[in-house]
Amino acid sequence: MRKIRRDSLPMATGSALLCLVIGCSPGSNTDHAGRQQKPSSKVHPVAVETVEPKTSALKHERNGTLKARRTVRIFNQEEGRITALPYFEGDRIERGELIARLEDELLKAELEKTIATTRQMRINLKRQQGLAKRKAVSEDELVRARTDLSVAEAEQRVLRARLGYTRITAPFTGLVSRRLVEPGDVVPRHTHLMTMIDPDSLVTRILVSDLLLPQLKLGDPVTARIDGLGERRFPGRIVRIHPELDERTRMGLIEVALDPVPAGARSGQLCRVTLKTADLSRISIPFNALRRDNSGEYVYRLDSERQAQRISVNSGLRIADRIEILRGLAQGDRIITKGFLELQEGMTVEPVN
Repeated sequence: MRKIRRDSLPMATGSALLCLVIGCSPGSNTDHAGRQQKPSSKVHPVAVETVEPKTSALKHERNGTLKARRTVRIFNQEEGRITALPYFEGDRIERGELIARLEDELLKAELEKTIATTRQMRINLKRQQGLAKRKAVSEDELVRARTDLSVAEAEQRVLRARLGYTRITAPFTGLVSRRLVEPGDVVPRHTHLMTMIDPDSLVTRILVSDLLLPQLKLGDPVTARIDGLGERRFPGRIVRIHPELDERTRMGLIEVALDPVPAGARSGQLCRVTLKTADLSRISIPFNALRRDNSGEYVYRLDSERQAQRISVNSGLRIADRIEILRGLAQGDRIITKGFLELQEGMTVEPVN
C-alpha cells in the first residue's frame, strides 16, 4: 500500500478551500449547475395618467369691494358764509334741488351798481352817436363810449354768474355720503362741502390673471354674492375692462356692475364675484404632476418601453387641484403623477395605478 506524504495534505486542503470560496462568491455569475445568471434590474413604481382633452367652462371667484361708480364731490366756486345746508348723510336728493346756499348780499349790491353803470353807459353812447351825426365829436370818443358800454355789460354778466354760484344744486338724484361743513361756516373758494353718490351705480373692481383676461369680454354675465346679504347670489355683468396690467403681478382690473342693484347693497361691502368662461377644449393634468426647476416647467412622460422622459411644457390656469397645459402634451400621452422620489430621466418604471 502506497503511503501519502504528510507535506502534501496542507496544499490539497488549501486548493479545495480556494475552489469552494470561488464557487460560492457573491460576484459569481454562475449557479450550481454552471448556468450564467443575468444581473437583477430594479423597476421604479409610479402612478400614471393618460392625457385626454376635455371641453369645459371654468369658474373663478374673485373678491372685490362695492363702490358707487357715480360719485361727485361738491365744491363751492364762490367764497362766503354758508347760510343753508339742509341735507345730511343718507338723505336722498333729487336732481336740481338746492343743497347749499352762500351769503349773497354783497354780490347783489355790486350787481345793482353794475346795472346802473351799464344804463349810464348806454345813455352816453346814444348821446355820442347823436353828436357824431353832426360831426360834433371825434371818432375816438365814439369808440371809447362803445367800449365803456361793453365793459359794463361784461361786468354785469360776471356778477350774475358769481351770484349764481352762491346757490348749489344737486347734479343728479342720489344720496349724501359725506357732509363736511355746517351752516355759519365761512368757506374760501373750492372747499369740499359734501359728497354725493348714486346708489344705483354700484360696481365692484376685481383683479384677474392675464391668462384669464383674453377669455372675458364686455357684457359677459357673472354672479355675485354680498357677504352682508347672506348666501343669495345676484346677477351682474362686466361693464369695463381696463387696458393696462400691473407690471409686477401681471393682473388686470375689470369692473362688474350689479344688474339690478339688490336692496340693501351699500358701498364698501365685500362682494364675491364668480366669473365663468366660455366652453373650450383644454388639456389639464394633476397639479402635483407638474415639476419645476431652473430650466422651467416639465413633466415625466412614458415612452413605448416604459422609460421616463422629461418633457418641457407651458402651464396655464390653475383649475382646483389640476392645471391647464398650453404646450408640450398631446392626447394619449401617458404622464407620471406620483412616484417622483429618486425618479430620473431614462429610468424604467412600472405603472401601479
